[in-house]
Amino acid sequence: MKRFLENAIQAKGIMDDAVRFVIDHQLKDRKTWKLYIEVFSTRVDSADERWRGEYFGKQMRGACYAYMYTHDEDLYDILTWAAEEIIKTQDALGRISTYTADHEFCGWDIWCRKYVLTGLQHYYRICRDEQLKEKILEACCKHLDYIADNIGSGKTEITTTSMWWGAVNSCTILEPTVELYKMTGREKYLDFARYIISTGGSSDCNLIELALDGSLMPYEYPVTKAYEMMSFYEGLIAYYEVTKEQKYLDAAQRFLDAVAQSDITIIGCAGCTHELFDNSAVKQTEYSEQIMQETCVSVTWIRIMARMYLLTEDARYYDRIEQAGYNALYGSLNTEQCPLKELVSGQYLPAKTFDSYSPLYMNTRGRGIGGFLTFANGEYGGCCVAIGACGVSLMPLLAVVCDESSVYVNQQFSGTVTVKDNCGKDVLLEFEDQSPMQNSCVITVQADCSLNIQIRKPSWCKSMLVNGNTVSDAEYYDASGDYKAGDKIVFQWQRILEKHQINDKIAFTYGELVLAVDSAKSSSDIALPVSVSEKLEYKVLEPKKGELVRIECQTDNGILLLTDYQSCGKRWTEENNKISVWLNM
Repeated sequence: MKRFLENAIQAKGIMDDAVRFVIDHQLKDRKTWKLYIEVFSTRVDSADERWRGEYFGKQMRGACYAYMYTHDEDLYDILTWAAEEIIKTQDALGRISTYTADHEFCGWDIWCRKYVLTGLQHYYRICRDEQLKEKILEACCKHLDYIADNIGSGKTEITTTSMWWGAVNSCTILEPTVELYKMTGREKYLDFARYIISTGGSSDCNLIELALDGSLMPYEYPVTKAYEMMSFYEGLIAYYEVTKEQKYLDAAQRFLDAVAQSDITIIGCAGCTHELFDNSAVKQTEYSEQIMQETCVSVTWIRIMARMYLLTEDARYYDRIEQAGYNALYGSLNTEQCPLKELVSGQYLPAKTFDSYSPLYMNTRGRGIGGFLTFANGEYGGCCVAIGACGVSLMPLLAVVCDESSVYVNQQFSGTVTVKDNCGKDVLLEFEDQSPMQNSCVITVQADCSLNIQIRKPSWCKSMLVNGNTVSDAEYYDASGDYKAGDKIVFQWQRILEKHQINDKIAFTYGELVLAVDSAKSSSDIALPVSVSEKLEYKVLEPKKGELVRIECQTDNGILLLTDYQSCGKRWTEENNKISVWLNM
């Protein structure tokens, strides 16, 4: 099983910039952490049965991944303080909840308690204070004990604890329940996990049996809420990890493959109708006034793909991570710190680090704040803002991973990575990415060593060379061998401009990057029809600020300027703000 190289990767460029941006603008803001924690003392969600209690755990999980990548000591101090403060809100019953005891197990209560467990479990893994770790583990056990003592067969059924989506939101507590079993070995938690699985994950349908049967696509299920459904299947994967019951891994794999087929769009997200599975693979070319392509879905897709990649060693899962990360996720970063629009009132509110929705056809970013709720002091939170740090922090952690015998290089980037050689000695590898225009990366080995190293061949790559050797269709090229200090591994991924056509629309990609037109960058109307020859004629230009690639493509109407989707539409409050991936033919 593959694992992260914690505190061993120091990247440059977009992967590092994204993490540092979120750390500086969000994760080190104690005022925001305080707001996220205070709601557990005031139990404010009881009044409107909402989800303010999710923000803490979502942000804590992402912040812990950010720490695993950076080992930023100031960030660690803040996370330690936040973990200590949240467990102070635990009541005598063991509850850490934003709902009162006389108004619990409804709305989003179990969902929020799930995120308490998730956040504390992730902090536990980075915590260096053994006494604090004991306190956190005790708090987690008391927290889950209360839930398991009151929910189950002959008690309150978990599928009755929310009116939303057949309570699939509540059933997602499966994943941290299994994780707590891993941490403690307490059979009670595995029994509770078995109970949740026995419900099928929803009162509206049995999500496990539907996935195994395979006759319906996910958008045809009685439940179609993308983010929560994926979170439930992640629980099945966790359950498989401890029980090795193949049925549950099969169900998760079949579901995820079905989602990839019917609902993942060109930018790697799902849901063109709000946050719902809706056959987005087909619907993605349509103009919509609705919100679409939610950032929470992008991050959850990346996270569950990461789990499957590390577990199964199947590189196609990394292909999906790359697609979502470099397009949907990085596109959602609010790098220009534009105000965000509240969906109901249309009022612009102070900037946060992430935009919630990503347009695909002739529309603008910044169209709404996902999961918007206010706090007592008038400030606000959002689900996508809280979850986004998880996605951007996983990207560099997954760029180079290892197992017991090998190092796996998944990305071209500039920076350094410290790995173990075959004798257990630390070896520094220096990466120099020659940029998308050059299509090559040079790894310089900084010490004599014997190293097992595998270089990924992306699914989009038409031709790959490693030290001049042509690579076959294998997912990884084996570059293992004995190296001297100063030896170089040069690998080249051929990126070419490619066109994609569905529903009388056309889109373009350049390697892992989805391209778009941006009215702020273009001198012509981006809605004009595009006609191109079978063999594309184009020129790769020097990217401008914020861009990864800039291409001039020859069309029958003249020159079409294409740039990477993640750089487009960032100033959505300005007049010239429309962008489009799909173009009229």
